[in-house]
Amino acid sequence: MTTIAPVAERPRPDIEERRRRLRALPAPEPVPTMATYVAEREKALAASPKRRENYERYLASMRRSATVDYLPIKLDIENVSRCNFRCTMCVVSDWKKGQRAEDMPVEDFKRLIDEQYGLVEIKLQGIGEPTMQRDPYFEMIRYARARHIWVRTTTNASLLHLKDNHRKLIDTGVNEVQISVDGADKGAFEKIRRGSVFERVTANCKLINAYCREKGVDRTKMWTVVQRDNCHQLPELVDLAGELGFKRTVFSLELSDWGLADWNERNNRVNVEDTLDPDTLMTLVERGARQGVTVRFWNVTSKYSTESLDKLCAWPFERAYVSSDRRVVPCCYIGNPDVFQIGDKPLGSFTEVWQSKAYEDFRRDHLEGRIPKVCEGCYLRNAHGEALD
Repeated sequence: MTTIAPVAERPRPDIEERRRRLRALPAPEPVPTMATYVAEREKALAASPKRRENYERYLASMRRSATVDYLPIKLDIENVSRCNFRCTMCVVSDWKKGQRAEDMPVEDFKRLIDEQYGLVEIKLQGIGEPTMQRDPYFEMIRYARARHIWVRTTTNASLLHLKDNHRKLIDTGVNEVQISVDGADKGAFEKIRRGSVFERVTANCKLINAYCREKGVDRTKMWTVVQRDNCHQLPELVDLAGELGFKRTVFSLELSDWGLADWNERNNRVNVEDTLDPDTLMTLVERGARQGVTVRFWNVTSKYSTESLDKLCAWPFERAYVSSDRRVVPCCYIGNPDVFQIGDKPLGSFTEVWQSKAYEDFRRDHLEGRIPKVCEGCYLRNAHGEALD
């Protein structure tokens, strides 16, 4: 029988209570609704008996075993690991010329999709700007959608005006497009998103949202990473979402550290999560509603713990991240195989990695409460910021 290690010292009551209330804020839903997502998933399962059988084996597993008899139901696939911005909170800022590795060839993407017959959902983007790959990126989305796989992607919107990219993206049949907008005015936006032009990004947001209205589809979501240099602008960001034509916006309340100690230190200096007032944040929901904008919050602080199986991180048991150079990373919060990868070489068969002893050991560490150091940032932490294991 699987055992869960006892939980150590908890955060101070005041901090724990604040974090509990932050986690209780309304969370994002798929675009346009959860019902749409569920209906699309049912189409995917109905299209393939093998996929449905795999999904049912996944549901039956309930994270009880380090050995799995099913393939992942979701994947994050990084088509490019390069970006034209150097955002202050992003590890790309450390990469030479803003690039870590070569782009993923379309053929490798198709091979991965074909092999992973259990997939019902992918996120096509990693650490980088996916539209920099141009038409191969759009071809990847079309290939997955033709197989009834739900596709979500993220973009900085800087290139959507070029070569009708905004039209090409929506015309792929993509299900959800998250667009990063981290400042309500030119000063804040360009301070955080270095290398950007505020006017170009906002114009492109209007462009893609106008095209969605023209096509009669709902696909976009604005996304803001809340931090020291924009936390004073949250009401104005809600207003900006409405002005740009978004029907929904999300405030992400925590910054990733990419599994790196120096980035943990850097981003902790600008992280304002423990200063945010949940009641004040709820007024943003009301402000958005008056403008037809749904406001939601994303927060992973203390999201996972070793208290019980259902509170463990789901990633080791249902999904993974495949980098542009075809290496397997446990999740998108690490996102970089140079920091941590499962297996010691570029991907041949993902299935072999998923069912490997290395992955089995990784899952067992979670099940038995030995949370890997690289994963501690997403687990319950005490008042000193230490993971509880």
